[in-house]
Amino acid sequence: MSQISPRLNLPFLQPSQAQKHVTHNEALRQLDLIVQLTVRSIDASTPPVVPQQGEVYAVGTSPTGDWVGHAGELAAWLDNAWHFVAPAVGWRAWDENSGDLKFWDGTTWLPLPVDT
Repeated sequence: MSQISPRLNLPFLQPSQAQKHVTHNEALRQLDLIVQLTVRSIDASTPPVVPQQGEVYAVGTSPTGDWVGHAGELAAWLDNAWHFVAPAVGWRAWDENSGDLKFWDGTTWLPLPVDT
């Protein structure tokens, strides 16, 4: 049996596992980041100097500072540290900076297609 869920990579509790609350809290943290996803900006390259608890950014292709090595991932500031999550194809996010709903195509965040 896998130790993580297949779609959201949430950790499962294991039989006879010590400190089950740690695993459970990690799964809740992941859900809090990705369910009803809202990001401060898309294609962000520089981490903010003073991030706020719970802020999420969609990291661009050329990140700097603490985001180096995390291009294309979501960066969330939680408990005074950056946490990174790789989005899956089809994920949608509200971009607070542009006021648009975007979707991840596996390479970049694109506007949702509009049928006119």
